[in-house]
Amino acid sequence: MNPLTTLVAKAGAAILSVNRDRMTISGKADGSPVTEADLASDRIIADGLARLRPDIPLLSEERVHPAAPTYAGSFFVIDPLDGTREFIAGRDEFTVNLAIVTDGVPLLGIVGAPALGSIWRGLVGHGAQRLAVTVDGDVGAAAPITTRPYPRHGAWIAAVSRSHGDSRSDAFIDGRPGAVRRPLGSAVKFCRIAEGGADIYPRLAPTCEWDVAAGHALVVAAGGKVTDGSGAPLRFGQSHEGFLVPEFIAWGDPSAAP
Repeated sequence: MNPLTTLVAKAGAAILSVNRDRMTISGKADGSPVTEADLASDRIIADGLARLRPDIPLLSEERVHPAAPTYAGSFFVIDPLDGTREFIAGRDEFTVNLAIVTDGVPLLGIVGAPALGSIWRGLVGHGAQRLAVTVDGDVGAAAPITTRPYPRHGAWIAAVSRSHGDSRSDAFIDGRPGAVRRPLGSAVKFCRIAEGGADIYPRLAPTCEWDVAAGHALVVAAGGKVTDGSGAPLRFGQSHEGFLVPEFIAWGDPSAAP
């Protein structure tokens, strides 16, 4: 866990060193943007993982073209810069996501938010933590975090995407009268669930495995649960074309899930 945390911190420091006003921005085949910060982070993580565990395959958003499901055993799932649109817009809610998936299940997740000075990490069955990180990538002491029980006599706090709204997720939240929406960018939404700052994070529209895997492991390690819209578990590295996750809901309190 510690060497992987250090790697996420170094990738975050590389992102912060990029001048957003002068950086190169290009478009990918799906129309989403990619910047030199995405690519710098990807290189640092890929090189680091090749040294640490060259025996474990790597799936990264920036290296997806040579990859194809299914993955057996264990593999790394990386989003070198989750929330590129937030980053380009000058906001601080972007993250570096690193997960280990084994037999289709995310078991380890690390989410670094370098501009927020934080790293969240979790290992399923062993708990979750939040750590401070400097702009230079120096990591501080770890403090334990947990999800919170769902509010039986108060308003649900729903983490929602700042940049990617969808009608099904809105309807899901509307089904909880009085729910308060907290717009956030990137995988920071999973982190707020994991540390008890929000109760639910529904995304009932397609996204990709590298957007979800690290946050999935983090939330589960912190005591929560992540399911599809019907309450069934998610599977990663299996048969979905393009490594899509059709839908998911992150629950702070597992007893609130179907």
